[in-house]
Amino acid sequence: MSVSYRPVGWTRSKIVYDAVLIAGIGLYLAAFMRSAPRGRPAGTLLDDQSLAIKAYGSCAFLLLTLVLMIGPLARLDARFLPLLYNRRHFGVITCTVAAAHAMAVFDWYFAYSPLSPWVALFATDTTWGDLRGFPFIPFGLAAFLILLVLAATSHDFWLNFLTPPVWKSLHMSVYAAYGLAVLHVAFGAFQDARNAGLPVLVFGGSTVLVTLHLAAAWREHRLDRRGPVDATGWIAAGRIGDVPAGRGLVVPLADGSSVAIFREGDALSAISNLCAHQNGPLGEGRLRDGCVICPWHGYEYRLRDGCAPAPFTERVATYKLKLEADMILLDPKPNPLGTTVEPIAIGERGR
Repeated sequence: MSVSYRPVGWTRSKIVYDAVLIAGIGLYLAAFMRSAPRGRPAGTLLDDQSLAIKAYGSCAFLLLTLVLMIGPLARLDARFLPLLYNRRHFGVITCTVAAAHAMAVFDWYFAYSPLSPWVALFATDTTWGDLRGFPFIPFGLAAFLILLVLAATSHDFWLNFLTPPVWKSLHMSVYAAYGLAVLHVAFGAFQDARNAGLPVLVFGGSTVLVTLHLAAAWREHRLDRRGPVDATGWIAAGRIGDVPAGRGLVVPLADGSSVAIFREGDALSAISNLCAHQNGPLGEGRLRDGCVICPWHGYEYRLRDGCAPAPFTERVATYKLKLEADMILLDPKPNPLGTTVEPIAIGERGR
């Protein structure tokens, strides 16, 4: 969390994250440049510029696949949350590698064209009626433009300016970019593939990615089962023993939103499960000094009133709770932002 906007809020974890990622990219590119020529039959060797184009392109596709895996991995296993915390850096670096691929293509294939490079880009391949020679450059260009927009707006200024729902919807277009990248490779590099490396990277990576998202969706579906509603409209959220100490119990509501119930000592409190910063899952966060810490970017909210500690101004809704024996009942109507709700004591029932 930060009181004012800064280009990058550097921390030790972010520096280590970026350093490891950049070192891994460097190792991949070096390994590709050394090993790729060995996988091609004699007489089909590529020049260094063409190898660089393929190295940057395959690296960008691999990075894009990995960055899209982080979300479902973090939902399935909390040990992947540190990767999620700095995912924006991962995305910007992915866009940078994709830009290197695009620049290498321009410099090698279009720099000496008598036409403008942009005219030549679309005029040299117009076989739209033949699948085997279908133009692949428009797919790659469209994917790159999407990544460029996402990288340019990967800052809290744009998040607040556009509002979290709009910003989130915009950044969901990364999946369109991934689909376009798959088409770019399928109609392009696949036509020149001389070994199984690229098909394994594309189809193997895509399969793993889809599988992870389906597994995460199935897990969410299993969790999104509301308890019965009593005559007054209160929801049976679960039993006291279902709420782990210092952690949250997520309760889905009929309108598609959800509430996080936390236990602090011998008391229970409930706040919205959606972080005001980027709709992160507060119920998967942890408690510290009476505040819930969002697992995505570290935003904090007091359990009593849903407000971030001063000088921060973010707020989330609080909810009313009551107990019937050891059953927790939740009023699904959110309180106005900033409303203080005293925790309910569980006493001997929670022991």
